[in-house]
Amino acid sequence: MAPAAGSRRSPAGQPAVPPPARSRGRFDAPLTAWFTARGWRVAPFQRQAWRHYLTGGSGLLVTPTGSGKTLAALGGPLLEALRLGDAPAPKRRGASSPGPRLRLLWITPLRALAVDTVRAIREPVEALGIPWTVAMRTGDASARDRRLARQGQAEVLVTTPESFALALSYPDAADLLGGVRAVVVDEWHELLGNKRGVLLQLCLARLRAVAPAARTWGLSATLGNIGEARDVLLPGQPDAPILAAPKPRRLTLETLIPAEGERFPWAGHLGLSQLERVAAVLQRARSSLLFTNTRSQAELWHRALQAVWLDDPATLALHHGSLDASLRAEAEAGLRDGRVRCVVATSSLDLGVDFPAVDQVLQVGSPKGMARLVQRGGRARHRPGEAGHVVCVPTHALELAEYAAARIAIEAGRIEARVPPRLSLDVLAQHCVTLALGGGFHAGALLDEVRGTHAFAALSDDAWQAVLDFIVRGGSALEHYPDYRRVVRDDDGAWRVLDRRVAFRHRLSIGTITSAGSVEVRFAKGARLGAVEESFVSRLRPRDRFQFAGRTLELVQLRDMTAFVRLARRSDGSVPRWQGGRMPLSSELAAEVEAVLARPPRSPEMRALAPLLSLQSRLSSLPTPDSLLAEAVKTREGWHLFLFPFAGRAVHEGLAPLLALRWAREAPNTFAWAVNDYGLVLSAQAEAWPDEALLARMLAVDGVVDDLRASLNLAELARRQFREIARVAGLLPPSLPGRAIRSLRQLQASSSLLFDVLSRHDPGHVLLAQAEREVLEAQLEVVRLRAALERCGRRPLALHRPRGLTPLAFPLWAESMRGQLSTEDWRTRVQRAAERLEERHARRA
Repeated sequence: MAPAAGSRRSPAGQPAVPPPARSRGRFDAPLTAWFTARGWRVAPFQRQAWRHYLTGGSGLLVTPTGSGKTLAALGGPLLEALRLGDAPAPKRRGASSPGPRLRLLWITPLRALAVDTVRAIREPVEALGIPWTVAMRTGDASARDRRLARQGQAEVLVTTPESFALALSYPDAADLLGGVRAVVVDEWHELLGNKRGVLLQLCLARLRAVAPAARTWGLSATLGNIGEARDVLLPGQPDAPILAAPKPRRLTLETLIPAEGERFPWAGHLGLSQLERVAAVLQRARSSLLFTNTRSQAELWHRALQAVWLDDPATLALHHGSLDASLRAEAEAGLRDGRVRCVVATSSLDLGVDFPAVDQVLQVGSPKGMARLVQRGGRARHRPGEAGHVVCVPTHALELAEYAAARIAIEAGRIEARVPPRLSLDVLAQHCVTLALGGGFHAGALLDEVRGTHAFAALSDDAWQAVLDFIVRGGSALEHYPDYRRVVRDDDGAWRVLDRRVAFRHRLSIGTITSAGSVEVRFAKGARLGAVEESFVSRLRPRDRFQFAGRTLELVQLRDMTAFVRLARRSDGSVPRWQGGRMPLSSELAAEVEAVLARPPRSPEMRALAPLLSLQSRLSSLPTPDSLLAEAVKTREGWHLFLFPFAGRAVHEGLAPLLALRWAREAPNTFAWAVNDYGLVLSAQAEAWPDEALLARMLAVDGVVDDLRASLNLAELARRQFREIARVAGLLPPSLPGRAIRSLRQLQASSSLLFDVLSRHDPGHVLLAQAEREVLEAQLEVVRLRAALERCGRRPLALHRPRGLTPLAFPLWAESMRGQLSTEDWRTRVQRAAERLEERHARRA
């Protein structure tokens, strides 16, 4: 169809949609009619988004899960297609296939979400009669979809940041992407605060260069820094709209509170003491999602529920990121069509996979942050207009306070911010090689393009030259090794990749997702089950049993990074542990917990916690936002200083060694430490009783970074961080297909060797400096640590010397016991200590 009379031409040569006019009837009539046929009503923010899109605008949609933001972002491109009378592109003269047809690029952070998104897009496309092909390009895509994506023979492509970057590595990328009219970035909040988001920023900058008329829309859950989120996604567009539903979706919390007089653990545990209550809650609903915070906890809860499950065992499923894609897809399909009543899941189902049939969500353990709780609560009753609901399952007593604090924060609309990384030069180096491979680049033009992103707006000329030097020769220490000379400059001044081996290896390693070495788990005569970390499997011997994928497995043999297994006859066995399993409490929620502990008990959770807090008050005092609680205690293990800044585990992990160093300078001693989300404990071998003046000097803000360097082995921390940076930047080549997979031990050895070589012969190497900076900024959160010290210094000190451990001190003491040698299980020792403590306090009362 020819463009309507009087229509404008876009910069890319595509006909622009004429602005909506009353004489033409409602501009969104076809889509509104489809909504009406489904029994839905168009929300004002949806119609507003369509109107902005059709007038050429980009923007950010911030609405709760289940409010209809997918259709808000999709509606504009659909209406545009109807107006333009979209048809497949004509075949180019002399070409063996039609020209590229890609019009809508949909970026999603999860492969599981991609499958659901394809389904959600196809439905209105087919109903409206738009002749579009919808394809998916992710690691789980079919051969057909991969072919369509590679040839540009689909109008809609749902993909991930990594697959988007891969597409840019081919010389015809500009042709394939030049006709793109719209880019939708789904779940933008999940990408904003990490290097995947940085990679996406660079890819979007390249897309804008080849398709300047393309509009970009982000979909996000609520954030504490939503304005910054818009600016990162849409640099240079400070007036781009942030559209939101007028009324936030309500979220109700219900906590499973132990009965009065029932013994409930003070710390630790997996929450299995709540199994009977959880089973009863699951029976009252037709379908449920039970979220845990770690994959190990999901495996254990699935096994526990199997033992008490009254229905067909097939109606209970397991879902986490280490399971094979086919097992995850089976669980999702079962939940969607009603065959599965409960799925035990981790964050693998956090995001916007649409399960309208889910009646309730259960959260085992503290969610550790308001944003995560809101996101998971949105999985229940995922239908516009309905309130979300979460059944909270505390695993120990103090988590009751975390649920009470989360409820207050959510009602007040306080959600954590996600800080976008800056100057991730390893990602920039990877992107430069990608573009050199995808047709080449000119340094000056690319520098302007890169500086147009939020992540690299402050990129200096020296840093840019260091990145170019790195991809051309590896830096001065590695220039004599051919493997590190990846990019060359041709006669027209463009930088390109000419070595086919370099091209092959680079495409295999595109992306920023790094993880510990994994071992594939496969039946000796059958299907793949998933993957577990090498560090776990390497400790097993043949015939050892372990729990995985909802089964008890027996190791047959470990060969070529594959664990061959069979079903075990006995049901006992260890559970894999994955790195990063501990989820830290956000600083915002930790501060809210401190505040709620100081208030009169008004909520059901705080009334249930009142006896424990009363005991804390009698033995010491309650923490308050206006004071800093400290407790000095002598036990059989030594002298302990418990300090409660309520700054979150990540900050406390840097604060503890810092304070230990400063104390040791004042009075020579040997210190150990442990931390949790509420505070830290310093344990001295020789007698040590701090006073207020000493604590004030220990909490001084001056010299924080220098003292961190002295108190921690920053070089060793940087060495570990360097492995991830080296992998992203391309220093560690990937395992090649058909060859043995490189083990984690091999990768660590290679990265350590590179780290030592660069440290000795090229100490100013751009990646070494980045490794130390990431340790300080990301791991130790030095900015928040300094802010925590300033906050501690402003508050009066409440120093107590109780005769024994208090309820707040006990979890920290239990944490410190993990590293001690004993022939007893840690949980047994802690439980016995808790019982003795309770008996002693009961006698005193």
